[in-house]
Amino acid sequence: MAQLVECVPNFSEGRDQKVIDAIAAAISETAGCSLLDVDPGASTNRTVYTFVGPPEAVVQGALNAACRAFGLIDMSKHSGEHPRTGALDVCPFIPVQNVSMDDCVHCANQFGRRLAEMLQVPVYLYGEAARSESRRNLPSVRSGEYEALPEKLKSEEWAPDFGPALFVPSWGATVTGARKFLIAYNVNLIGTKEQAHRIALDIREQGRGKDQPGLLKKVQGLGWYLEEENLAQVSTNILDFELTPLHAVYQEICGVAEELKLPVVGSQIVGLIPLKALLDAADFYMKTEQLFIIEEEHKVRLVISKLGLDSLSPFNPKQRIIEYMVRSQEEGGLVSLTLQQFVRSVGARTAAPGGGSVSAAVGALYYYQFYYHLHQSSHYCSTELY
Repeated sequence: MAQLVECVPNFSEGRDQKVIDAIAAAISETAGCSLLDVDPGASTNRTVYTFVGPPEAVVQGALNAACRAFGLIDMSKHSGEHPRTGALDVCPFIPVQNVSMDDCVHCANQFGRRLAEMLQVPVYLYGEAARSESRRNLPSVRSGEYEALPEKLKSEEWAPDFGPALFVPSWGATVTGARKFLIAYNVNLIGTKEQAHRIALDIREQGRGKDQPGLLKKVQGLGWYLEEENLAQVSTNILDFELTPLHAVYQEICGVAEELKLPVVGSQIVGLIPLKALLDAADFYMKTEQLFIIEEEHKVRLVISKLGLDSLSPFNPKQRIIEYMVRSQEEGGLVSLTLQQFVRSVGARTAAPGGGSVSAAVGALYYYQFYYHLHQSSHYCSTELY
């Protein structure tokens, strides 16, 4: 099985399509890299790219993207709703397939060192790659944002991990690291930025400070306003969706919003999402509402409807679920079909797979049933005898 690392660089440009496309092209043109998603935002003035590949290829793809952006983004002129500290604001590496977190830490170190050498810019490490506890959290490293960098870089406490302690006005600083899969998830409100931020303070783990922690573990959050949609959003990062599931974040925000008499009008995934996060949400709603659903596709549709994931733009599972995207990059033809999909294609009123494929499937099912019953029979005999 091939090694796959996911890289999710966030660039501080979400309005100039030519710049967005140029950075995307730099990634796509890198041998071994598969660009899965490009998600720009005008109000945040930020674009999230998602691509996968073997470790060395992914590091090179991130470097190529950064070098392309170096002459195209000028941070001294940047403004947007999202916190940021540089043109390439953050560049995490995430294990996907046949790689460890240590492999991703190595990727982050390689990328950070080479980026600093090539562009002569300050680079910080965070997450699992952090060299001190104070730098594990991205908000801590990004505190003060771009505007605070000139003074911050003079402090020994904030000496960069790579590169010069030098303020580069056009670039700022880059933060890179290794982490688990993060879900960037925003909930839409008919309300103000201040009301959205109040809800974010209630639900995020940090809360309003040490004396007033929030409701949800491993969740970061803030409130902002999307001018292009005329909506406020509670913007969250779910750092561990198995500890705090997607649906729990949505339900909690809905609960607080209801207390404030604010309508929730759907939600939004930024970038890609693991299939398990959606299936866990489906299980929650199926149990809560006593629904009977078997097929994976229908479970995903249920969650899209319940969370309003298509409220701002279409949510195409084949383009937004990382397992589906990786599968489509790696496989093709009949081999990529599940048995259920194969049977459907045989029964559809379209050109069907050849008879040999159908015979092979029937034969496999026959032998499966035969050996299953044989195993059950021998198990029954052995338990009766002993």
